[in-house]
Amino acid sequence: MAARKLWFVWGGVFTDSEWQDLEPGTEECFGPYHDATTAERVWRDEMRRRVDTAQHRLFVIEVPRPGGKVAA
Repeated sequence: MAARKLWFVWGGVFTDSEWQDLEPGTEECFGPYHDATTAERVWRDEMRRRVDTAQHRLFVIEVPRPGGKVAA
C-alpha cells in the first residue's frame, strides 16, 4: 500500500539567510494537497508572483496524513 501523505506549500518573508526566522505577519500556508504535482504547481505560481522579494521563500512540505498509515 502506498504511503498516505499530504503536501503543503509554506513560507513567507524570512529575516535571515538561513531561512529559519520568518518576519512576523508574513507567514503563508497553502493546502493541503493530495499529490506533489499540485503542490509544486501552486509553489511555482506563488513564487512567480513574488520574484522581486529576495527574502521571500516558499517550500513544499510533505507530511503523513492524520490517521493514515505510512509505508516503510
